[in-house]
Amino acid sequence: MSKPLGKPDRIVVALGGNALGNTPAEQIERVNNAAHALLGLIEQGNEIIITHGNGPQVGMIQNAFAAAHDAIGTPEMDLPECGAMSQGYIGYHLQQGIGREMHKRYKRWHVATVVTQIEVDPEDPSFQNPTKPIGPFYTEEQANEIMAAEPDKVFVDDSGRGWRRVVASPDPKKIVEAPSILNLLDNEFIVIACGGGGIPVVRDYDNKGCYKGVAAVIDKDAGGELLAEDCDADVLFLLTAVEHVAVNFGTPDQRDLTDLTADEAEKLADEGQFGKGSMEPKVRAAIKFARSRKGRTCIIGALDKAAETMSGLSGTRIHG
Repeated sequence: MSKPLGKPDRIVVALGGNALGNTPAEQIERVNNAAHALLGLIEQGNEIIITHGNGPQVGMIQNAFAAAHDAIGTPEMDLPECGAMSQGYIGYHLQQGIGREMHKRYKRWHVATVVTQIEVDPEDPSFQNPTKPIGPFYTEEQANEIMAAEPDKVFVDDSGRGWRRVVASPDPKKIVEAPSILNLLDNEFIVIACGGGGIPVVRDYDNKGCYKGVAAVIDKDAGGELLAEDCDADVLFLLTAVEHVAVNFGTPDQRDLTDLTADEAEKLADEGQFGKGSMEPKVRAAIKFARSRKGRTCIIGALDKAAETMSGLSGTRIHG
C-alpha cells in the first residue's frame, strides 16, 4: 500500500457510540455505510486505525445483566467486563462490515480488533468525585440498600428520574496494548482499538504490579486522542452525529464552523460554546492533538457523511 505524494500516512478514525445507533441492527447498517469511506482512505495509500464509542452499547450490556440478575439470579457483571464485551462485539461488526467492503473491491487486506486496556492513575481526582452515570435506574431505597451492601459503589439522583450508579472518569495515561497495535500496523493490518476510550486499569502492587480493571469510564475522545498520538498519526477524524462543530448550537443564531486554529477553538470552548458532555470533549481532544506535533489536524464531522468529511467536503478542521 504505497502512499501518494502529499497524502497523510497514518490516520485514526473515531466513530461515536451514539452515531452507531442504539441497536445491533442499526449498528450493522451504519458500520456498512462507514466502511465504504474507510476503505477509500486506504485506497489513497493511508494506514488507518479505527476506534469507537460504546455508550449505548455498554449500557445495553450492563442493563441486560442487571435485569437477568434481578429476574433469575445471573451473576452481575461489572463495568470493566461490560466494556470488554462491547469492544468485542462492536469490533466484530466493524470487521465484518470492512470485510464485506473489501470483498466488493477484491481487496485482501487484514483487519483485527484489539481488546484494549488503558492505564489510569489510581490517585486521579475523579475517583474522589465520581460523576459519570452508568447502568439502570433504581429507587432511592434500592440504591441505599446496594450502597450499604457494597460501600465502594456510589449512587446519586439522576435529574429526578431515579437513582443511578456514578463512576469516575479519569484521564488516560498509557495504552497497555500499544506495542501490539503498532506491530499490527507495521504488518499492514487495519486495526480496531481503544473502543469506548479503553478499559480502565491500574497497577495491582499486591500482585507483582499486574493490571486490574477499575469501575470507571475513560472519555472516548481522550482515549482516541491518546491512540492517535501513540500511533504517530497525522490526522484524527472524530465522526459523530452532527456535520459540524457549531457556536450557538440549537438556536436561531447557530453558526457552523469549518476551519479553526487550536487557539480559536480553545477560546470558544473556554467561553462555554460547546456541550459539556457532547461536543466539548471532542473539541478539547482536537486541540490537544493539533498541538501535539506541527502539521497535525483533527477533523470533526458526521458519520453518515464520512466520505465527504474524509475528502474535505464536510466537517470542521482544527489545526495548529
